[in-house]
Amino acid sequence: MSYRNTSSVVAGWVSVTSNVFLTALKVVVGVLFGSPALFADGIHSASDVIASVATLGAMRVSSRPADDDHPYGHGKAEVLASGVVGVLLFITSAWILFRGIESLSQPVEQVGALPLIAAGVSLIWKQLLYVYTMRVGKKYSSKGLIATAYDHLSDVYASLAAVIGIGIALAGRCIGHPNLGYADPISSIVVALLIWRITYTIGREAIDVLMEKNVSESKLNLYERQITNIQEVKRIDKIRARELGNYTLVDVRVGVSGDMSIQEGHDISRRIKSAIMEADNTVKEVLVHLNPWYQDGNS
Repeated sequence: MSYRNTSSVVAGWVSVTSNVFLTALKVVVGVLFGSPALFADGIHSASDVIASVATLGAMRVSSRPADDDHPYGHGKAEVLASGVVGVLLFITSAWILFRGIESLSQPVEQVGALPLIAAGVSLIWKQLLYVYTMRVGKKYSSKGLIATAYDHLSDVYASLAAVIGIGIALAGRCIGHPNLGYADPISSIVVALLIWRITYTIGREAIDVLMEKNVSESKLNLYERQITNIQEVKRIDKIRARELGNYTLVDVRVGVSGDMSIQEGHDISRRIKSAIMEADNTVKEVLVHLNPWYQDGNS
């Protein structure tokens, strides 16, 4: 297994084990001590376990080499996993929103200090997990890990909202204003809305890749600069690129002198491919099409 795959799998397992522990902590404490916000946060972490397992499976598939049935590789497996993460987050946030609104119509439950401590532990832990997973995901261009990192970030927001809501509820209990206890379920509603925002980001990125959206203009400009540095290239007719999970495929059409031999054209194609792949290490393949170019403009 390559270093990239090893590091990605380690990050995936760290996410799984952390989510299992935090799910148990928040659900148990939330139920025993009557905290809707912490319980909602725990259910969110439960969906994270499923999402993390899906990401691990996708990374295993995406690491397989190209074959006859999948000549472009298996990179989109990670994109599918990030889509699964987005769907799970959407369903979870809808459920949290429903429970939060339902709690507002019920009598205030007295919240203890332990839910506040549990939410604080989750907040710190998830922030560390977000930084770690995002760093590994970006380093190895892993769509699945980046989606998992965003998932951790949604937990950071959820835990922060839980800390604020539970803290206000506890403060209300201490100063004799029990109605402040509704801050707990209100914070769970805020959690749902924050998760929806992250769900949109994850879903949009997954759809862009699955629909083979062009890469960013800055990347296209980078490829164009590398091509124009090759003296034999007279013009760039077309350039486009698409992401397939953790790698990129580039298609280029350029004009070269129509008097060149096949061997000379082949050498130029190889130079174009090498220049682009050296400039961007996420590029796995460059397809070059040569068009004839003549001094008088006929081509």
